[in-house]
Amino acid sequence: MTLNEVQEKIVAEFSVFDDWMDKYSLLIDYGKGVPAIDPKFKTNEYLIEGCQSKVWLRSEFDGQLIRFSADSDAIITRGIVGLLIMVLTGRTPDEIIGADLYFIDKIGLRQNLSPTRSNGLLAMVRQMKLYAIAYKSKSN
Repeated sequence: MTLNEVQEKIVAEFSVFDDWMDKYSLLIDYGKGVPAIDPKFKTNEYLIEGCQSKVWLRSEFDGQLIRFSADSDAIITRGIVGLLIMVLTGRTPDEIIGADLYFIDKIGLRQNLSPTRSNGLLAMVRQMKLYAIAYKSKSN
């Protein structure tokens, strides 16, 4: 699936619900599907700065595609990072760098998060793009 096809799938799944309590439940379900980060990577090196909760994000690059794994000590935050991983993992550095993550606004996520969680969301996106920039510069 293309990056935009994955985003459209997420938008469709969230559009089934009108109530944000139901959408939060779906978000929590996404969190359960997050590829687990190896506990040895739950260190400050992988901790994302700017998140209200603790979020550890790790990436691996095979020379073509980047894969992400993550964990969080908060179930909503784990769901947020799960959505980002679903959209961005298995992509090239260029795809990640150029990604317009429009699903975030289309499902109303940013508007329904507290300001600190919204800042955390931006920090997660920024970190994923920074990984992609670093991998791209190493492979050039």
